[in-house]
Amino acid sequence: MDTPLSAATAATTVPDDPTIWRVDDELWALLEPVLRLDKERKKPGRPRRDDRAIFDGLIWLARTGSQWSQLPREFGPKSTVHERFSAWVVSGALERAWAVLLREYDAVIGLEWTWQAADGCIVKAPFGKKGALARRRPRGATPPIAANPGPSATC
Repeated sequence: MDTPLSAATAATTVPDDPTIWRVDDELWALLEPVLRLDKERKKPGRPRRDDRAIFDGLIWLARTGSQWSQLPREFGPKSTVHERFSAWVVSGALERAWAVLLREYDAVIGLEWTWQAADGCIVKAPFGKKGALARRRPRGATPPIAANPGPSATC
């Protein structure tokens, strides 16, 4: 279900579901200059993957909550998507793109700026750990496992 975020389609969509799965042309025109990283290539190779497909892949990951390994191939290899995501985070491009998305969403749908909530994440607990970690006691002397050797006696 593609529901792009634009003024023309916002009036026709259901107000409760302003879901964005892919970036439409109008929004991509605003995001493309923000996400473009002019990084010099060290050696020739395959052409650079399209930023738009990679950004759509990040939207898919965020909407579905899936792991990187479940990313459909249409968005590119998961390693390429992850590398571009990391580069955008380090350069600050993803934060600027998020600001553009919020500004556009606020203009079209409207944001309630007086109340905001943060989302959390779930992390697997380590195996075998129950309760608080106990303080380890120092090891004592190792008990003998055989009979004490007697004095050597010759008869």
